Amino acid sequence: PKHQISFLCSRLLRAQDNGTSRIGKRYLNIGDGSYQEFEFPENTKGVIVISCRYGSAASRKGRESWKQTVRVRSLDPDVLSILNISDSGHAGPLRSYVISIRSGLAGTAPLLIQLLDLDQNSQPVLIEERTDYSIRVAPGTDDPTTRLSHFTENPVLFALLPLIFINKCAFGCKVEGEVLRGLVRRPAPLLLGVVGQFLVMPLYAFAVSRLLSLPKALSLGLVITCSAPGGGGGYLYSLLLGGDVTLAICMTLVSTVVATAAMPLSSALYGRVLGVHAALHVPFVKILGTLLFIAIPISLGVLVKLRVPALTRVLLALIRPFSFVLIVGGVFVACQMGASILASVRVPIVLAGVAVPMVGLLVGLALARAVGLPGPQCRTVSIEVGVQNSLLALAVMQLSFRRAEADYVSQAPFIVAISSTSEMLLIVLGHVTYRRFCEPPADPSAA
Repeated sequence: PKHQISFLCSRLLRAQDNGTSRIGKRYLNIGDGSYQEFEFPENTKGVIVISCRYGSAASRKGRESWKQTVRVRSLDPDVLSILNISDSGHAGPLRSYVISIRSGLAGTAPLLIQLLDLDQNSQPVLIEERTDYSIRVAPGTDDPTTRLSHFTENPVLFALLPLIFINKCAFGCKVEGEVLRGLVRRPAPLLLGVVGQFLVMPLYAFAVSRLLSLPKALSLGLVITCSAPGGGGGYLYSLLLGGDVTLAICMTLVSTVVATAAMPLSSALYGRVLGVHAALHVPFVKILGTLLFIAIPISLGVLVKLRVPALTRVLLALIRPFSFVLIVGGVFVACQMGASILASVRVPIVLAGVAVPMVGLLVGLALARAVGLPGPQCRTVSIEVGVQNSLLALAVMQLSFRRAEADYVSQAPFIVAISSTSEMLLIVLGHVTYRRFCEPPADPSAA
């Protein structure tokens, strides 16, 4: 990196002597003006040299003295920041300014360069403004095999895996064959889930990121998080909130399959719109692993239901206590794993992330009611759209960026994961409390 910066600086310093050779009425140049984009490596300091000439002799006629200055602003501070501007000190119409910069995340930052006349009693007069120069920050190298290691070293995560497997087997015992046959005939709930998860939610994430003026990298992180398929907790919440468990399992499987195509398309589209120049890697192996980790234990549970009724009763009795332990354990693990990432989190991304689960619930509920689905299916579609697999989005971040940048961009999936689990836990507690203390008892005569 140092020799690249030195070469760039020496080239620009040599070129500033040619600042008088300009085209038309151009008074500002970087170097000889033949290059419009310059490259710097990530997370390094450097300088650029701007040469300027204050208009023509006629424009200075009759003036005994005049002053000028140059202002430079990066239009993408996450990619490039301006540290200071120093004047070369040479008097006369031809002057040069040394701009100290620091590169940040990989990407391209356009520069806003202004030449101002200060020899006025009123406000400074703008002589020329240019936005056609830019600095491209090139990504450095990193070992992709170690990017996820610091998220998989938590012993609590491994302790929960057996509980998760048993819990999924228990959910397999809840699968109803008649409901499956009904979904084949009327797949509307499955299609609604795909529309909500992969069309409406990414669009919402993009809109709210622009509304809150989030940095481009965080905006992309939020969009990718909202482009993730339904999470494994969806059918858990469907059970606890009176939804259709069989539908929830099917929606999770279908959305995970669709994610293999929808996540790359969504990431590429919104990455281009946001101007984030990163090679995004969708973890197809992780998606396949998620499918197997859902399908295998649930299929085993279906087999147990058909062959071993006594064991089925035991598994069904374990669903609710195991589910509660997994919810609390998920919140604990997410907070512990994301402690370093969320140490420097700012209010706007917190507001955006906290709102995602509730917006997803409302979007799913609105879609389900619009097509007239029954109550349990409405709850399930709402939950499946609102509870997304943030771990897949996290894997995309960690595989697509270097460690420091990946942790920064990963703020969005961590906040959404913690918010989703916490908010759904509150909803479950509220639902249980209402049914126990507020819901009127059933009328025995109605039976």
